[in-house]
Amino acid sequence: MHLIQHMLALSSALSVEDQITLSAERRQFLKRRWRGIAEDGTEFGFDLETRLTDGCVIFQQNGKDYIVRQLHEAVYEVIYDSPAHAALVAWKVGNLHLPAQILEDRILVLHDEAMTNLLEREGWPFSEPVVLFQPLKAMAHAV
Repeated sequence: MHLIQHMLALSSALSVEDQITLSAERRQFLKRRWRGIAEDGTEFGFDLETRLTDGCVIFQQNGKDYIVRQLHEAVYEVIYDSPAHAALVAWKVGNLHLPAQILEDRILVLHDEAMTNLLEREGWPFSEPVVLFQPLKAMAHAV
C-alpha cells in the first residue's frame, strides 16, 4: 500500500492510456484519512495535508500517473425561470442546509427527503441527472 499525503499535480499531462484511475465518492474528497484501490488493484492509504481535487495526480510509477476521479451522483436539478424564482429557490434550499451547487440558470441539490418534500410542496419542475456534483463549501459564520 502506498501512503499519500498530498497531490503531485492538479492534472495529468500524460495520455489517457497512461493514467490509472482511483474512483472515489464526493464525500471521500472531504476526508483527511481514507483508503482506496485503483483500477489496477494498487492500494492507497491517504493521510492528507490538504484536500484532493477531481482529476489530480496522486502517484507516479512506471511511466503511469495515478489519478483520483470523483464519481458522478444523482442530484435534484431545478432550472430557474426568472431572477425572482432563482432567489426563492436558493433561499428555500438554503434553509434546508443541504449541499448545493449554484449555476447561472439552475441549482443542483443533494438527494434528501427534505428536498423531496420541498419540491413536492412547491410544485417546481425538476429533473434528477447524474452529474459530477461540486457543491459550495460551507463557511459557518464567516467574518
